[in-house]
Amino acid sequence: MTSLSGLVRLARPEGEIDVRCLLAGSVTLDNPASGPGEVPFHLLLDGACTLTSGGYSVALSPGDMLLLPHGDAHVVTSTGGGIDLFCGHYRFEQGAGALLFRLMPAVVHVTLDPPALALAEVLRAEAVFAGAGSQAVISALLDALLVMTLRSRPDQRLDTPGLWTAMGDDVLGRVITGVLEQPGEAWTIERLAAEAAMSRATFLRRFSARTGTTVATLLTAIRMMAAADLLTRTDHSVTRVAREVGYRSESAFSQAFRAALGTSPARYRRESSSR
Repeated sequence: MTSLSGLVRLARPEGEIDVRCLLAGSVTLDNPASGPGEVPFHLLLDGACTLTSGGYSVALSPGDMLLLPHGDAHVVTSTGGGIDLFCGHYRFEQGAGALLFRLMPAVVHVTLDPPALALAEVLRAEAVFAGAGSQAVISALLDALLVMTLRSRPDQRLDTPGLWTAMGDDVLGRVITGVLEQPGEAWTIERLAAEAAMSRATFLRRFSARTGTTVATLLTAIRMMAAADLLTRTDHSVTRVAREVGYRSESAFSQAFRAALGTSPARYRRESSSR
């Protein structure tokens, strides 16, 4: 399991197209802030447009995919020539997904690589076809496009701190994979540095530069994502879940879980089972 695959699996995102915009002339699309558990996206197939959100202004060209992991309100404008734009959102698990996207920058913008572009063309064809099973096909294509977006062109994004960028770093990606596969291990800074074949000081500098956060913050986020997954996917006791994600006491685990997700492990399990 790679770090990217593991994190996306824990978040369990489900893609959905809200509207396909086939528009000519000058266009302004106002998009309000998304509700909890949703990340809006825009996929431009033809034309050109600009997305503005807060202090960001991003020019989109054909083959560009843009995510807003924090669900911020935004405006899409096109000044002419026509656009073919898919607008949609990813709905995710409130526990693991919220933690994953919280650790990403407010705007994720990539130019899709050839395999992802091929999927985008299949998506366009399926949207036109709109036959039996199209919704299932479109959902699967969107899930694949999310992963391909997050892995796309790591060489062009390492100057933007965040978990997303750390996954594009070969060394840190390997370390994150180790934590994902064994969240219950005693992951000290010294051990993580040894896994990265670096001195403690060098590892901390690289980690901070690539992620924009601390080792403790990322380690806790991964452990809470794993815990949220175990609470919804298994009937393990809270004590066992705590142990499997690296906590010796249930009380310490419950305190960390509440701080990360705003609720207790038991209540999170009850509410997840009722959805």
